[in-house]
Amino acid sequence: MSDVAKPDPAAEQVANPGATLVQDETAKVTTDKLADKEAKPAAASSDDKPITEKATEAAAAVKDNVFSMFGGGPKKEKKEETDDVNDRSGSSKAQAGAQEEENPENQEPDVEFAPVVHLTEKVDTKTNEELEEQVFKMRAKLFKFDRESREWKERGTGDVRLLKHKENGKTRLVMRRDKTLKVCANHYVVPDMKLSPNVGSDRSWVWNAAADVSEGEPEAQTLAIRFGNSENANLFKEAFIKAQQENEALFGKSE
Repeated sequence: MSDVAKPDPAAEQVANPGATLVQDETAKVTTDKLADKEAKPAAASSDDKPITEKATEAAAAVKDNVFSMFGGGPKKEKKEETDDVNDRSGSSKAQAGAQEEENPENQEPDVEFAPVVHLTEKVDTKTNEELEEQVFKMRAKLFKFDRESREWKERGTGDVRLLKHKENGKTRLVMRRDKTLKVCANHYVVPDMKLSPNVGSDRSWVWNAAADVSEGEPEAQTLAIRFGNSENANLFKEAFIKAQQENEALFGKSE
């Protein structure tokens, strides 16, 4: 009775094979659950990041949101660049001008050309009026009567002047054309000249000059002069008659 037979495991497996399969499946399930528990922390550890990096990313996200709220952000900068390329006026031109100032090599060079000939002496042009004093000056238009065509021809427009010589006291009438300054009348105001109204006009006078030298050689001319108004015409007549009176005594002495 003391010798009790102990159960043999191998004999139990052979005697009850179903119980053995259940135990094996239970052990397998337990092993898989343990493997899943060990695997989950590992996977979670791969997604987890340090706290500093997470804070940096969060700050960047907040910054992007703030910029996007007020029109900032990378997308708008790209749009502004595109607008600057398409827009050729306003601020783009100002920026282009600033870039040109910053980059002087892009600007056109400022080239100065020195004169080849230097004029060291001033050339004085003589008009043969240096010894004369101007006693009258008035703007007018001068005409000359052409004997061949029997019509009046314009000689020029300019200032008619009476010039009195400083030494001999004789007065002559000189008139030059505008711009070209070419002489169109040049003769002494002698006593035998007579001013007559031109076809009844109150601002035009006609007279005969026995020796007009405007063309170089003394030549008899019939001249007519026209002023802007009758007042100027009368002033010319007064100065003309006064010069005749002064020249009358001078020419009489010379004879």
